[in-house]
Amino acid sequence: MNDYDIAVIGAGPGGYIAALKAAEQGARVAVIEAKQWGGTCLNQGCIPSKALLASAELLHKMRHADAMGVQVGGEVSFDWPTIQKRKDKTLATLRAGIRSLLTSRKVDMIEGRGVLSGPGAIAVTGADGSERTLRSAKTILATGSVPIRPPAWPDDRDRVCTTDEALHWKTLPKKLLIVGGGVIGAEFACMMQAFDVDVTVVEMKDRLIPEMDETSGRTLAKILSKRGVAILLDSKIDALTLAGENVQAEMPGKEPLAFDRVLVAIGRRPNTENMGLETVGIETDRRGFVPVDDTMRTAAKDVYCIGDANGRVLLAHAASAQAVTAVCDALGREPEPVGPIPWAVYTFPEAAGVGMTAEQAVARGHGVRIGTFPLGFLGKAMAAGETDGAVKVVADHETDALLGVHMLGHNATEIIGAAMVLMTVGGKARDLGRMIFPHPTLGEALKEAAEDAHGCALHLPARKRVRKTAVSTP
Repeated sequence: MNDYDIAVIGAGPGGYIAALKAAEQGARVAVIEAKQWGGTCLNQGCIPSKALLASAELLHKMRHADAMGVQVGGEVSFDWPTIQKRKDKTLATLRAGIRSLLTSRKVDMIEGRGVLSGPGAIAVTGADGSERTLRSAKTILATGSVPIRPPAWPDDRDRVCTTDEALHWKTLPKKLLIVGGGVIGAEFACMMQAFDVDVTVVEMKDRLIPEMDETSGRTLAKILSKRGVAILLDSKIDALTLAGENVQAEMPGKEPLAFDRVLVAIGRRPNTENMGLETVGIETDRRGFVPVDDTMRTAAKDVYCIGDANGRVLLAHAASAQAVTAVCDALGREPEPVGPIPWAVYTFPEAAGVGMTAEQAVARGHGVRIGTFPLGFLGKAMAAGETDGAVKVVADHETDALLGVHMLGHNATEIIGAAMVLMTVGGKARDLGRMIFPHPTLGEALKEAAEDAHGCALHLPARKRVRKTAVSTP
């Protein structure tokens, strides 16, 4: 006799959504969490970083208010303990909200570490050392990921940190080295510079956030450099050593540099070790991810894996979407098709995108047409003083299908939703160009870039192009 129809291990944005969806469908559900409700996203990732970035952006705007004709009397400053206290209150409120949602749907919330212990069995060890075994018809692994820490670097988490520590610093460093110029590195560089920290970013590739649109990455680097962030591209750290109160960084061909603290932001690895996978016949890939099919089924019967642990897309909203897919399949219902998954970077200005970059599209064999539009050409951008950035539209040259839309600019993470909706229903660049956006808005740049993909953006200088004549067939 099974205790549950579905048991979920992990209560992050994949796990708790899986539990809510399963309960909403009438299943008997348990969710097992070893640490904090809400997982990495809520406690060491998305939410705390955005709370800190909101304070940083407001501070940045106030310090540049004179450009908008606004005079701020006295010195503009900040109180770091108060900023942290506000962030902590936000997290506590959201954690309580998740518990309330699970309670309202009669989901059993089990605190402890759950591991697979054979087909249909989960061994749970409580914080007090108590042990119990649950039986469930279906199991969903939602164990997430953890930051990568190079083993050769000092294990001093006060000075050589990951986001697990950095988001909850009690004090700020004077000089900070960020190793890795990806999403996390770029967001922290933007944030810490606003809080008067001397920031250096070291990135092995030739631009910031190498996985996003090339133009956006290069433009963001220029913006942050102009603010005083030192960005060392095509560079790497050979070694980190503790030297008195400082951390010394050694790089090829350069003099060693000293910093108060180091933020290691070189990626994340799946949290799949010691999860009992072998007891049900699951083998991970060489990086530790659990292979799954499009319904999130693993190689083990009745075991699913969602979110970061399966390595498909390491984003919170992807985990939530995969949760719904897994639950529907587990309960014998047809899963909804999963649409294109957008990404977002919460620097200021923000960056966001959905679908392929032009480079990715070409690599996959597409002939492409590309349209771009600078935000600085828009009336709303000029009026609001938010002229940095641009939109790029990538479409298939033959079919005109939208392959990707990418944006760097104010509120990009909200505006990208319009392109995402159109791509979800198979829209084309011409469809985006025909959409009527409110005027004046920054969203108008989506329309203009789509029109530019066909050489007909009216707010760009006219292009020289060959005119095609339609010939009717008698």
